[in-house]
Amino acid sequence: MEKEVLENHERYLERVNFYRSKGYDLEKERDFILDKSLPISGEILEIGTGKGHFALALAKRGFNFTSIDISKEEQEIAMLNLRYFGLEKKVVLKIEDATHLNFSDQSFNTIFSINVFHHLEKPQAVLDEIIRLLRNGGKAILSDFNDKGLEIINACHTAEGRTHDYFKHRLSEAKDYFIMKGFTVKEYQSQVQKVLIAERIQGLKI
Repeated sequence: MEKEVLENHERYLERVNFYRSKGYDLEKERDFILDKSLPISGEILEIGTGKGHFALALAKRGFNFTSIDISKEEQEIAMLNLRYFGLEKKVVLKIEDATHLNFSDQSFNTIFSINVFHHLEKPQAVLDEIIRLLRNGGKAILSDFNDKGLEIINACHTAEGRTHDYFKHRLSEAKDYFIMKGFTVKEYQSQVQKVLIAERIQGLKI
């Protein structure tokens, strides 16, 4: 296996173990989100690839999907993570702005966005794109840190000598917006994570 892939995997394990030591189990939380999202079917989009932690969880469960991010550097790390497990062919990575996505209306049955919402400068624009892209009967799964989760992540960033920059938007804003648009919404919560599942009612016209 390539040296770059192996070195990246070592960094991945270091991060997973470091976050776990602080009280945030990356792999466990991704599994929690996926379990609450079942059943998952059809065309799948992930908004916010990041370093590929959730993309890896999806790929390990056998799903084929498209994942977008605005950062080429982050997606390069995500691809290294996928390549270590031989899962790179499960994912199509695209560089996209989540406020203006280059996909046709109703292109996807399932849309994920994990630990992204609090970073969004214009959350309503992203929600509008999610609504535009969802097919009738489709669902959007948004998950983000709850207060305890944010506290842990902020502490992790500080320990790493970094600052966790975010706009402090909360999933409650997304919930209210989806309901206003006629979606049904379910909520779940782990110790550190909130999960919002918004389903587009069959035949609903936005």
